[in-house]
Amino acid sequence: MPFDPDRVETLTFDSYGTLVDVAAVEAALANVDGVTDPEPVSNHWRSRSLLYTMVANAIDAYQPFYELNRAALTHALAAHGVETDAAEREAVLETYHGLDVFDDVADGIAALAADYDCYVVSNGNPDMLDSMVEAADIGDVIEDTISADEVESFKPDAEIYRHAAARTGTPIDRIAHVCGPFFDVYGAMNAGMQAVRVARGGEPWDDFAGDPDLTVDDFHALAAELGV
Repeated sequence: MPFDPDRVETLTFDSYGTLVDVAAVEAALANVDGVTDPEPVSNHWRSRSLLYTMVANAIDAYQPFYELNRAALTHALAAHGVETDAAEREAVLETYHGLDVFDDVADGIAALAADYDCYVVSNGNPDMLDSMVEAADIGDVIEDTISADEVESFKPDAEIYRHAAARTGTPIDRIAHVCGPFFDVYGAMNAGMQAVRVARGGEPWDDFAGDPDLTVDDFHALAAELGV
């Protein structure tokens, strides 16, 4: 259905791929002996990490996201024939505590926070989110972070979105969830939120189960849609 700005009372934001750029890990991977092209290793790592979260949901095998991300990195390096030790992998993994922040994030959320309560809702565990909020310099403009760790279930399970609604004290249909990844868009809509897709990097939409309620290029465009 078309996006309805009049229904929005609270904004929730995804983290990875929405506030911070997961492709920034390529610089760390490039420094690993044996990695000749970091991009496919990075892509394998990210896709495997997300796959692990969804399998963990399906078989009730929750682990904090940082642990799953470590396992996914190990698999990605091995799949590309790169031999590493635990210390080398840990150094690469730690880049998730300092990923590059998209240019529109700090001032975009600050503008939105003038009219709306803003929260981060993420698969990341609390330590990861603390680091991300500090790196993005949004601690003064968001109300709180809400982690999958609190319900031990990952997106796109409806439980995390319902939990977010309870934590914000907002009826779920009065929340607009702002995110980049397609599964997060679908998860939020399925749970009853409006979903705003931030189309970063020109990636095409995964159009197999409908369209987002709204698609924007950045947070400034969202502010314009909301009349901020």
